Formats: sequence, structure tokens, C-alpha cells
Amino acid sequence: MLSFLSFIPVPSLSTVLPYIVSFVIFLLFVEQISYLIKKRQAPGPALVLPFLGNAISLVRDPTNFWDAQSALSSGFGFSVNYIIGRFIVFIRDTELSHLIFANVRPDAFMLVGHPFGKKLFGEHNLIYMFGEDHKDLRRRIAPNFTPRALSTYSELQQIIILKHLKKWETMAKENTNEPISLRLLARDMNLETSQTVMVGPYLSPEARERFKFDYNLFNVGTMKLPIDLPGFAFRNARLAVDRLAQTLAGCTTQSKTRMANNEEPTCLVDFWMQETLREISAAKYAGEPIPPHTSDAEIGGYLFDFLFAAQDASTSSLLWAVALLDSHPEVLSRVREEVSSIWSPESDNLITAEQVREMKYTQAVAREVIRYRAPATLVPHIAARDFPLTESYTIPKGTIVFPSVYESSFQGFTEADRFDPDRFSKERQEDQLFKRNFLAFGAGAHQCVGQRYALNHLVLFIAMFCTLLDFKRRRIDGCDEIMYNPTISPKDGCTVFLSRRCTRFPNF
Repeated sequence: MLSFLSFIPVPSLSTVLPYIVSFVIFLLFVEQISYLIKKRQAPGPALVLPFLGNAISLVRDPTNFWDAQSALSSGFGFSVNYIIGRFIVFIRDTELSHLIFANVRPDAFMLVGHPFGKKLFGEHNLIYMFGEDHKDLRRRIAPNFTPRALSTYSELQQIIILKHLKKWETMAKENTNEPISLRLLARDMNLETSQTVMVGPYLSPEARERFKFDYNLFNVGTMKLPIDLPGFAFRNARLAVDRLAQTLAGCTTQSKTRMANNEEPTCLVDFWMQETLREISAAKYAGEPIPPHTSDAEIGGYLFDFLFAAQDASTSSLLWAVALLDSHPEVLSRVREEVSSIWSPESDNLITAEQVREMKYTQAVAREVIRYRAPATLVPHIAARDFPLTESYTIPKGTIVFPSVYESSFQGFTEADRFDPDRFSKERQEDQLFKRNFLAFGAGAHQCVGQRYALNHLVLFIAMFCTLLDFKRRRIDGCDEIMYNPTISPKDGCTVFLSRRCTRFPNF
């Protein structure tokens, strides 16, 4: 047999090379034809690079990439492109975005949070759920955002905000001639806030440091090519999410133990587990199965969803709030006047929920910051089947669809490209008149469940930052340009000069 095989001629490379080249050219040809069939008459590039498409331009300069998509979509309300073997549709028109949000279901669209999110975010994830299963989980989450729970979080938020503002003021005082960049400082403040609010008592200082390291790996990985191989940022991010979810599952275990002993809730997971244990107990008493979505591993995954939503979007809003208040001194003056009439740092009292409600103008500023610079500009979905977007265009199955909440924010509103908090005043009520265009918290079944928490956090930060500190932005060319991190922030990282404004810092 071996002697027979030895007589079989082995083709040389020069012999097979033409066939290999022909096969590769054929594959490229098929890829281009597939793209053009899906594109049809929709606005978008006529030809795309093989496999990569326009991924390189997206990774190198996401701002210009999405600006180009927006420009292409100005006539039709949407445009198309091709990234890493995936056909994409960018949606600019508000009503078309609502059409996507209203059809998140197994036979239409699946919310993915990131183009390759299901692989990145892990198995237990709120954003991939549908129908009654999704409704049931959101019902279980509701106790986390009652007025009582929000009041508990508010105390924690203020203590941590004050701690970091004092730290920033000390840094600025050490070198008064050099401004400080707030981007990483605000991110660290928000990471400590979200950790403390969600699972505070259950994280040791060492666990918090590991948490910070892993979350940074996750952040970096969301902006890189989705190559799931050792040494690549995407793989590091995926493994970091696994570790973070395991840590949060451990916090859930500890919380269940405390709540089983009828101790007072001190963080979000406590409020959640308090109700969860009641449901588990009732099910056992009735001889029924343990309710779904109550295992420690599942809740750890859902807590990571919350952390992700609370962390980067909130950091974006805080940075834009500082940048916009600096560039609109009349708005800053009105905020300071309102806050000083309601709360004094020298009182050493925390800002109460009632006082937050009294800060009508500051709340309007917070809402306008979120409208004007919607932090999570895009909400990726995947088409589960061919879906008619307009009378003349059907989204092909498997397409990644990007409704742009950022673009919607500049539609409908009076002089939408102007920063104008008064649009949310009682007199103008543009938040009601143009409610469909205010999509920063999403819409439909997956609308952000924690939006009241997010707004409270932004109002508290604005009130305390403006009252306790004087600040002046170091303005350079392009400092206000948008940068993706992965949510948006000012290109300069919001670089400011800081000094203490109050007589003394409050003593909480």
C-alpha cells in the first residue's frame, strides 16, 4: 500500500496556486454580490473591503464613521454598510427607530447591546430576553427602584461624590497651573458609586481593585475587533466579564444570607433579594418550583447588566454636564442660584429626595444634557427574519440594525441643535410635546428600568459639583468634538481648572 501511494504524484504549489487564487476571487465576488443584493437601492458604499468591510475606519475613528452614516441616511432616514462579514443598517429617522424598538421579539429583532454582545456579555443577560420571561424579570427588578430604595442609593451617591470632589480639589491645588482631565476621574467615581449602590457591603477593598482592573479590560474590549483568541482585547474582555459576573454572584449569595436574617437593605441587591427570598419561600410553601431568574449565577449576570448601564453612560453624562455648564455660564449661574436656595453645604445635611424634587431647573439641565449628548448613541439589534422597514426596503435576516437615539434627539425639538434646559420647563414642556424623540433611555419593552436612578445621580452631581467647586475648562481646538469610549465624551476628556468654592466641604 505504501509503495503504491509513493507513486501518486504530489501537485506542486505552482500547479494549485491558480486554483486557490481563482477560489479566493470567487469568494470575494460572491461576498460583494451578497452585499449589493442586501443593499439594493439603500444609501451606502457601493463596494466594501472583503470580510472586514469598513471595520478599520469604524475602529480608528468611530465618530467620523457614524457621522458619515448619518449623512448618507439624511434622505431615506437610514443607510447601510458592512462590518466584519456582517451587513448593517443605521437608522436616523425617529419613527423608524420606534419601529425597531416596538418589535423586539423572537420573530423580529433581538436587542444585543453590542454587535458581538451575546458572546461578550455572557449567558445570563437581561437584554437578550423576550416576552413573558422578560416581563417577569423586570417585575422582579421593580423593587430595586422604589422611592425607598432610591433614597438609600441617594445617600450613598452623595457620600461618594463628595469623597471624589474633595480628591479632585486636592489634586488641582497641588498644581494650580495645570488643569486636570475628568474623564478617568469621573469613571473611577462612577465605578465606586455603582459598586457601592449595587453590592456595596459585599466587596472587599481587594475585590474592588480586581473589579476595577477587569472592568477596564471589558471597556477596552468593546472598542476592539471581535477576535476571540488569546492575547486579543476582545478575549480579555470576555474573560473579564466572566470573572465580574462570578464576583457579583458571590455578592448575591452574601445578600441572600443577610436578607434571610431580616436585616435592613443597604444596597440594590439587598432590595432585590429581600423580595426574591419572599417569592422563593412562598413557592416552597405552596409546593411549587423555585421561581425562575433567582439563582446566584443568573442574578450575578443581571447585576453586570446594571453595572454596565450605570457606569459608562453615567460617566458620559457627568463629563458633558461639566463641559456644557462651562460653555453656558448663564445656565451655571441659574443652577447655583437654585441649589443655594434649597441646600447649603455648611448645613452638613445630605440633599433629601424632597429637595431634589424642588430643583426643577437643575433637573431640566440634567435632562437637556442627556438629550443634547445622549451617552449611548446607538442601540444595536439583530434582525431575526426579513423585516419590512419601509414600503421600498426590507431589512435582511441577520442584519445588525443600529437605531440612533442621538440623531432622534435632534429631531422635533425647538432649535434642537441648541443647548436649552428651558425646553423642559413647565411652560414649554417639550419633554411631552416631543416625547417620541427623547430616546436616550430607549423605548418599548427594553426601555431603561433605572432611568430615575440615572437622572437622580446626574442631578446630585450637578448640584454638588457646581456648589462646592469653581471650575474653568481649558478650551483648545476640537475639545468639544465627540469621542467614543464606548459611550461618548468630549475629545479632551473634559480638562478643567478646579478650586474650592464653598467655605468648607460638608461633613456627611
